[in-house]
Amino acid sequence: MNVDTREMNGWVVVTLAGEVDLQHSPTVRKHLMELMFERRDVAVDLSGVVYIDSSGIASLVEAYQMARKGGNKLVLAPISQSAMRVLQLARLDKVFAIADSLDAAMAG
Repeated sequence: MNVDTREMNGWVVVTLAGEVDLQHSPTVRKHLMELMFERRDVAVDLSGVVYIDSSGIASLVEAYQMARKGGNKLVLAPISQSAMRVLQLARLDKVFAIADSLDAAMAG
């Protein structure tokens, strides 16, 4: 799994690629929590995620909850088909803010 972070239009873009599983989700969680503590608006690019399990989803949910409490934004954009299927099965596609592109995520 790869995690890349960059600044874009005042947002932090966290790009995840590969498998977000039990082995790698603690890294994702730590990274996202640090940004939530800084009260940053974050777009998580899941377009390169080929597999995500419940531990990866839990990391995203925890970051989402912290963002809501802190008054900042967490948007998932764009999302690979495999990651979207998992979100849909868990009905989390109705919970998370989801956008088709990074530009759309930061505009909305």
